[in-house]
Amino acid sequence: MSIVDIMLWPGTAICRMFGVDSEKDMGLIRSMFNMLVYLTVMLVVLWMFM
Repeated sequence: MSIVDIMLWPGTAICRMFGVDSEKDMGLIRSMFNMLVYLTVMLVVLWMFM
């Protein structure tokens, strides 16, 4: 498993959970889910250290 696969895993898992093919739309849905996951994680981390 490469680093890219690890970074894209949250979006892939969410797409699989919803039954959406993440390869059909060139990964745009997977990117959106990754952005939401990483945004939430980063906001929590920033909130903890501020």
